[in-house]
Amino acid sequence: MINRTTIIALCLGLTGYAHSSEDVEHLHKDIEQVKKQYIEVKQQLDAAMSAMEKSNNPSSSHSKTHIGGYGELHYNNLDNKNPGGSDTKEIDFHRFVLMFSHEFSDTIRFVSELELEHALVEDTSDGSGPGELELEQAYIEFDLSETASGKAGVFLVPVGILNETHEPPTFYGVERNNVEKNIIPSTWWEAGAAYSTRFDSGISLDVAAHSGLNTSSTSNYAVRSGRQKSAKAAADDLAYTARIKWSGVPGLELAATLQHQSDITQSTDATAGSANLIEAHAVWQKGPFNLRALYATWDLDGSGPASVGADEQTGWYVEPSFRINEQWGVFARYNEWDNRAGDATDSEYSQVDVGLNYWPHADVVLKIDYQDQDAPTGSSEYDGINIGVGYQF
Repeated sequence: MINRTTIIALCLGLTGYAHSSEDVEHLHKDIEQVKKQYIEVKQQLDAAMSAMEKSNNPSSSHSKTHIGGYGELHYNNLDNKNPGGSDTKEIDFHRFVLMFSHEFSDTIRFVSELELEHALVEDTSDGSGPGELELEQAYIEFDLSETASGKAGVFLVPVGILNETHEPPTFYGVERNNVEKNIIPSTWWEAGAAYSTRFDSGISLDVAAHSGLNTSSTSNYAVRSGRQKSAKAAADDLAYTARIKWSGVPGLELAATLQHQSDITQSTDATAGSANLIEAHAVWQKGPFNLRALYATWDLDGSGPASVGADEQTGWYVEPSFRINEQWGVFARYNEWDNRAGDATDSEYSQVDVGLNYWPHADVVLKIDYQDQDAPTGSSEYDGINIGVGYQF
């Protein structure tokens, strides 16, 4: 770096050779040239230092925007035990998800999740295209204090174990469990506002007001078919969700969720009415041993749901697992679920899953499992092998 000391020293050195007016003139020209070089070098150094400070500064806009995601590829080889039913032999890139977030300040941030299901969205006249492009999250979150926050936008409903945390490396089994799929129903997101707070005792509380389900007699009032996915969602009847969670003991989580909706058909079916969901679960981690257990039940009012047994929709599962080492883990799961449990008709499903997870990296997983399903008489009943690969970043 050329500084003022260098210039002065150079000037003094040059004066020793200045014995005439011509020498003095040359000396002035040399000094001006050195000054010009000094200014140019200083400008370049200042620009470089400014760029370095900006890239290393956590408050810069560049470092406040983050990209993440996850995905999973599934191979299903399942035999249908129902005579005349079709087997399932397919390979499917089930989910490709990109997540974008941005911190506007230390207390305000944006969170989003964009998902492509089944690899392809095809425009067909009858809507039978294989895939879907879905906006599962898009909300602004505000830190209200060190222990409380609020958010508004599209967000995942605070219920169950998988609904908010469902990246493939975080759970066992290729497919998500049937209880949280058909009864909760994951993945389940709504549009609205929510408030969260936590206490020193290990208790946290989440409350939300948001768009609700929109079921109908066409689907026998099954809750999963009622997800509106925040796409021009009917909002005649909003839903309200509250969850309390306790994690005061290391490795243990206990939680319960209650949701109420005044009309689960959005006032389109006079024979249907309010709906209430109760869900409770426990997650216990003790060294390499892990146990998950969950119960969820819906109570639907009205003669319409009661006429098909959908006034009660219930499910539960228990899942023990054992982490052999950092890379290998085994699990077993027993599931029962029934979306028409309100009558005496045989409509209950059960399924046993056993399998293996291999993590070559903490964020990459390879999975294989075997499922043995017991279905109601006359319904498809699938037994067989599932293989999958998943990742998150």
